[in-house]
Amino acid sequence: MPQPFERLDKGKQDRIITAALKEFAAKGYELASTNQIVKEARIGKGMLFYYFSNKLGLYLYLVDYALSTFIDNFLDVIDTNEPDFIERFRITAQVKMTYYHKHFHVSNFISSVYLNEKVILPENLQNRLNKFETLAYEKIYDNIDTSLFRDGINVEKAFQLIRWSIEGYQNKLISQLQNQSLPSLNLDPYWQEFYEYLDILKKTFYKEQEDEA
Repeated sequence: MPQPFERLDKGKQDRIITAALKEFAAKGYELASTNQIVKEARIGKGMLFYYFSNKLGLYLYLVDYALSTFIDNFLDVIDTNEPDFIERFRITAQVKMTYYHKHFHVSNFISSVYLNEKVILPENLQNRLNKFETLAYEKIYDNIDTSLFRDGINVEKAFQLIRWSIEGYQNKLISQLQNQSLPSLNLDPYWQEFYEYLDILKKTFYKEQEDEA
């Protein structure tokens, strides 16, 4: 972390980080405006460049910050002891909803990083990004019991279909709840609907219980 920035109180740090995450996520690196960032963060432009030297320095700091936040608060929380692929995704979905509510701007920024091909990340950050992708893959696929699937099913393609189904539902739900306060909402009906979809996926792709006896 840049030393001058580290000496700021956490409230001011968070204000600057949030403003920058929002601007870069919304407009991409080239079109993002440092004028807009300092306006929303309520600081002088000279101070922003004192903390981060330049626009690129700020962007690279955010990549590192976002990766750490995502790994610590999302990936590391997922339990990989569950061997049922659909149940693993159920657990992941619950963790994701909690994470997304707390770190909405980080999630959007990480997505924008993958779409931004015009910023060449330094080797250490690119290695972290690659490691992040590997860890995310392992969290989803490691220790999965493929014997649960029906005979004759292409398991790899089934994985993809299940992922697309669940992630599609998640994205729809996130869009519906985006501007609402989750702590004040009764999410039980949403989760109940979600579990019903999971039951359909299990009936479609998994062996019948009596077949497993």
